[in-house]
Amino acid sequence: MDIESFVLTVVDVVEETPDARSVSFAIPAGAEEAFRYKPGQFLTLAVPSDLTGLAARCYSLSSSPHDGGPLTVTVKRTVDGYASNWICDTLRPGDTLRVLPPSGIFSPASLDADLLLFAGGSGITPMMSIIRTALAEGSGRIVLFYANRDERSVIFAPELTRLAAEHPDRLQVIHWLESVQGLPSAEQLRAFAAERLSWDAFCCGPAPFMKLVMATLKELEFPRERRHQEKFVSLGGNPFGDAVLAEAAPSAQEADAVDVPASGLAGPARLEAELDGVVHTSDDWDPQTTLLEHLESRGVKAPYSCREGECSACAVRLLEGEVVMRHNDVLEDDDLADGIRLACQAVPATPTVRVTYH
Repeated sequence: MDIESFVLTVVDVVEETPDARSVSFAIPAGAEEAFRYKPGQFLTLAVPSDLTGLAARCYSLSSSPHDGGPLTVTVKRTVDGYASNWICDTLRPGDTLRVLPPSGIFSPASLDADLLLFAGGSGITPMMSIIRTALAEGSGRIVLFYANRDERSVIFAPELTRLAAEHPDRLQVIHWLESVQGLPSAEQLRAFAAERLSWDAFCCGPAPFMKLVMATLKELEFPRERRHQEKFVSLGGNPFGDAVLAEAAPSAQEADAVDVPASGLAGPARLEAELDGVVHTSDDWDPQTTLLEHLESRGVKAPYSCREGECSACAVRLLEGEVVMRHNDVLEDDDLADGIRLACQAVPATPTVRVTYH
């Protein structure tokens, strides 16, 4: 089953910093429901490429679903990053792009919770969506630790200043500049987070920054359900469902022959999957069918994006049993140890499997 894509028109491009642009899209008539989103989710864009036909890239939404404004992603250039440079250099109002509906699970369970946000560089993008929405619709306190190379690199600086001034009792922004303070240390992050052990923590940014933050939170014994991180990789597959890539993905038969692990089950498994407060149960999960495919066959609209094991949009947490993943390019050892699995790649390895999408 391919994801339905939509052609969206660019309505605005804003230069946030010399290296970052916010791109706003108009939602086509009739597609409003498909583009409803939660703060912290992302869009997958089909960036044209002379070499491969398209480059599928995921970019976080910085807009808020609360204010009715246009759908907006914020993109920062990366060194040798074809897609990010093409977007920053090329896109203008009136241009069109193919886009997949919002996806991802990097979103607060409650906007009334106290939120501890760690952002590094362009990792501020989903945080802006969360901050804007939580201030408008929630009641909790928000503290943002925002690390950047220098003052010139700070994305959304004027708006963060404005929001903090308008909500002094709810929003506190801590700017950390490498040019002034050096890189933050584990001891400094630990002292910062130790005052907020009961808060819900979210982290997004460069890999070394996220690794340091998550290790600090684990050391402080933040429970797994209150530790969240967002990570993206460049998608090698084509989630848009057409044969425009220069190198086609292997067929199912080729994948079975090459690197698809066997589940080890001789017969169907029992599944309990909790999604949006509803528990979906079945006794006929075929060991050769992924969790995502099985749920879809039963009419469940489970989240996903790339279907290639290259993003975390379909992530679930194991509550009982075990699964085998055919492919995994995004989950690290700590994620796996915490029970996180990719539904688009998971087949049952035990007679009973219980998972949750929270």
